[in-house]
Amino acid sequence: MGRVIRAQRKGAGSVFTSHSKHKKGPAALRAVDYAERHGYIKGVVKDIIHDPGRGAPLAIAHFRDPYRYKIKKELMIAAEGMHTGQFVYCGKKAQLTIGNVMPVGNMPEGIIV
Repeated sequence: MGRVIRAQRKGAGSVFTSHSKHKKGPAALRAVDYAERHGYIKGVVKDIIHDPGRGAPLAIAHFRDPYRYKIKKELMIAAEGMHTGQFVYCGKKAQLTIGNVMPVGNMPEGIIV
């Protein structure tokens, strides 16, 4: 019959449970809205944190909500060279610098992603 694969044993409880107590949350880019489709939106990196179980550090970026009076806190993967206090721009017309988010179709050919 053979052994039960380790990934299949994860649901069995005991020592095979997932260590998810200290995880910070899913890392994702901003949801694409009007500001990103037609221009750009500016945010600031407030903190760079470690997420257990993940190799790359996470950056907490604060963006102003374009529709309501509030601050949106986004959790994204920190690019190499990002630092706290750095302005990050997300959108179609953002410049090509470290930490900025833009569509792949707007990047020049030969650029390393």
